[in-house]
Amino acid sequence: MDFYQKELQLRSYPRGFHLITDTILDAIPELKKIRVGMLQVFIKHTSASLTINENADPTVRTDFESHMNQMVPENAAYYVHTYEGPDDMPAHIKASLMGVSVQIPITNGKLNLGIWQGIYLCEHRDHASGRRLVITAFGD
Repeated sequence: MDFYQKELQLRSYPRGFHLITDTILDAIPELKKIRVGMLQVFIKHTSASLTINENADPTVRTDFESHMNQMVPENAAYYVHTYEGPDDMPAHIKASLMGVSVQIPITNGKLNLGIWQGIYLCEHRDHASGRRLVITAFGD
């Protein structure tokens, strides 16, 4: 079994949901060597997250952002962790709800995603710097 691991610095993205599938694939060309395996993508931050969802219609990304902001509002009276700005504590909650990693099967050197699936960076802060990912591909 072969293992390949890279750490990837993403560019800064504005708050919202952003497709990063191609960025990840460009960062780990060794994936093409794996016949059967897995790709794990892990984000090294507590105020951004990863998910897999619709990759075709951009309104899905808009609706994700709108719903998350309704579900986890800024300036809730009960927040204690407020010294990093009104978007910080909601960003931590959103990141925990969405998750910090995704796993995708690799089949014949390609991600075995559904036809309409893509990997999203979920940026929950208003002014975040580039996020760091650890990308691990393994298999035979």
